[in-house]
Amino acid sequence: MTAKGIKRISSPAEMTRYVVEQKQEGKTVGYVPTMGSLHEGHLSLFKKARENSDCVIASVFVNPTQFGERDDYINYPKNIERDAGLAESAGVDALFIPEESAIYPNGSDITVKVHSKTDVLCGKSRPGHFDGVATVLIKLFNIVKPDTAYFGMKDAQQVAIVTSLVRSFHFPVKLVACPIVREADGLAKSSRNVRLSVEERKEAPELFKGLQAGLRGAKLGETRFDQLIATVKAYYAKHLTLGKIDYVDVLNYPDLRRSGTLLSGRFIIACAVRYQNARLIDNITSDTELFTTVSEADESC
Repeated sequence: MTAKGIKRISSPAEMTRYVVEQKQEGKTVGYVPTMGSLHEGHLSLFKKARENSDCVIASVFVNPTQFGERDDYINYPKNIERDAGLAESAGVDALFIPEESAIYPNGSDITVKVHSKTDVLCGKSRPGHFDGVATVLIKLFNIVKPDTAYFGMKDAQQVAIVTSLVRSFHFPVKLVACPIVREADGLAKSSRNVRLSVEERKEAPELFKGLQAGLRGAKLGETRFDQLIATVKAYYAKHLTLGKIDYVDVLNYPDLRRSGTLLSGRFIIACAVRYQNARLIDNITSDTELFTTVSEADESC
């Protein structure tokens, strides 16, 4: 059925048929998987897909297997009418909105296990989260069969793991990682930002400024992982009064490891900070030889 000019599909079989039809017409298919509650970050992915694909598909599916607590899953914000309108405005042709029973017809009796890149950053405090992400993406990639899939660097750990997933399962999908979309004051766009109090929202841009402080240290010649971490933590100690640091880390990227004690090649400076009703994540990735800016905004997809 269609509504507001965008095609809505709930059946996996119908979704696959739609994609086959598009490809039979010689069209390329770009795909953006989401859990809804769309914001400008998602819209930037849709627009990039629109620029590079003949047919753009987005999915809205709140995946139960990547939530640690059932209450978080149940309370995750859902507004499909709003999401459909935003997706249409950004050039999405079809919206895949399956029920949980359609994606997990036999429950979670078969899942996959991610064995690397999960013991750091967000994965360290969210056991099983990326197993759920990998499991649902295998299902979605098999249903949608895209030529290209778009992910935001807001969750750089997820991008690194999905890259390994595509290689491990030989999916004929090109992954495109797109830069973080930020508010004017530097705060990374997130559906969780609405959960911040007025005072927390005023403080939240300090997350990005702390990461910038670390990157400036690297620009000035600091090459030790531990010193860059200390620089970011020192900034937060001075500027965060409401948020509680979950982690600050510096790792090689995308392998999410450290090669010795010194920076080598591309790296990521990442953080997570907990507020009363929201946990915010942010990061900067850069090449030690090529970076010329402290913002991700100049990177292209």
